[in-house]
Amino acid sequence: MKLSQSSLSQIEKTVGQAINRYRGCDENIVSDIHLQANPASGELIIFDDDDTQLAATTIEEWTNYDGNNFQADTERILSSVLNTMKAAGDFDKLTLMKPYSFVLVDEDKETIAELLLMDDDTLLLNEELLKGLDEELDAFLKDLLEK
Repeated sequence: MKLSQSSLSQIEKTVGQAINRYRGCDENIVSDIHLQANPASGELIIFDDDDTQLAATTIEEWTNYDGNNFQADTERILSSVLNTMKAAGDFDKLTLMKPYSFVLVDEDKETIAELLLMDDDTLLLNEELLKGLDEELDAFLKDLLEK
């Protein structure tokens, strides 16, 4: 699924509306900001840990989706939009206590995927980062035991 620039901007604007609640106020403790995409209605709903709706919009292109991997395609698109916003500094001045995450959830509000983790001290492990780790640890242990 490829969205038009207009739809991508609409998603970014909706995320912006949701996070604006966390600017210039007392520090908030939120562990997750939930994004829920509905392929039937095309609706994107963003809500907090207490299921309070922060923002919502309808993405017309989602209502015409004819593939089999809506959630996977949506995950890729939302992750890309959130990472672009992070790079632009849109999340820098929020009064949210870190760490917190943007997560994609289904209609039952079960987590499908973590889209973006906001934390200064935590690094998410991925396959690329772990590549060769076993060999390095084995070499380290061997060197340590030989001394």
